[in-house]
Amino acid sequence: MPSQADINNRMLKALTADDFDLLAKHLEAVELPGNFLMAEPYKALDFVYFPESGIGSVMAVAATGQMAEAGMFGREGFVPTATIIGDDLVPYLIEIHVPGTGYRVPIEAMRQATMKSPTLQVPMIKYMHVFATQVAYTSLANAKYDVEQRLARWILMCHDRLGSDEMAITHEYIALMLGVRRPSVTTSLHILEGKRLIRSSRGSVMVRDRRGLEALAASSYGVPELEFERLLGKT
Repeated sequence: MPSQADINNRMLKALTADDFDLLAKHLEAVELPGNFLMAEPYKALDFVYFPESGIGSVMAVAATGQMAEAGMFGREGFVPTATIIGDDLVPYLIEIHVPGTGYRVPIEAMRQATMKSPTLQVPMIKYMHVFATQVAYTSLANAKYDVEQRLARWILMCHDRLGSDEMAITHEYIALMLGVRRPSVTTSLHILEGKRLIRSSRGSVMVRDRRGLEALAASSYGVPELEFERLLGKT
């Protein structure tokens, strides 16, 4: 049974000691490999996941099979968030893209814990608000900002969650997440390299100038992150 002091996930760390104890015996350590599916559209959910490392995405899926990233998550959050309101179905796909580790809790065990303690849900409901804010600003970025600015925002969000300047991220993955063609990603990465903001190689992006990336991303980045700090503290 894990100790709360050794936990890296912000949702589990935000729980009171008594609330954590309600979940602790149900926490199962799991590997989260690349392309691991945590949820598929309208398929019954079995677990709630609390990542310790890595990055995943909530993907909107069209009937044609086309997909776009609606939101990103990592050690700061949990998925699927719908489980906190008692639902066991979601209309979207949740997938790990940068491998990591985490914990999972059976849906029924989570329900029983929340029935025993109303305070257990509080940080998770706050996170649902933060995630909704992130989705709103993804829509703003997609509608009003150019590809270089959206790329800068997305790299910053990965940097926040991975805690490392060097990130194992492919051009194909970036193109899928931004909803643009791979040549556009390659061109935009070269532009950011020319500004000495990043260093890009095959399968890797290294952040060189975070403040410069923030300046380029402008108002497309920052509000969801500040909301997290306001409601849940610094990451």
